[in-house]
Amino acid sequence: MTKASELRDMSDEQLALTLKETAGNLFHLRLQAQTERLDAPSELRKQRRLIARIKTLQNHRRRAADKAAAVGCAVAETGAEKQG
Repeated sequence: MTKASELRDMSDEQLALTLKETAGNLFHLRLQAQTERLDAPSELRKQRRLIARIKTLQNHRRRAADKAAAVGCAVAETGAEKQG
């Protein structure tokens, strides 16, 4: 299982790829659970939690980027007002 610190070290593209793979794994585990061939039922929970961790990290990064962009725009507007 991937630790949160390992996820933080990944790039945005790697996170997206890991999310896609994990979602696929979860789909296959759900199919196995329905046909009663699932060896480890705890894997469902692990995959769901990993997906939640990845999405949370992506959301934090998105919000930080939006905040940085907003601050950058505010600074640019303030500089334009002082010059004008």
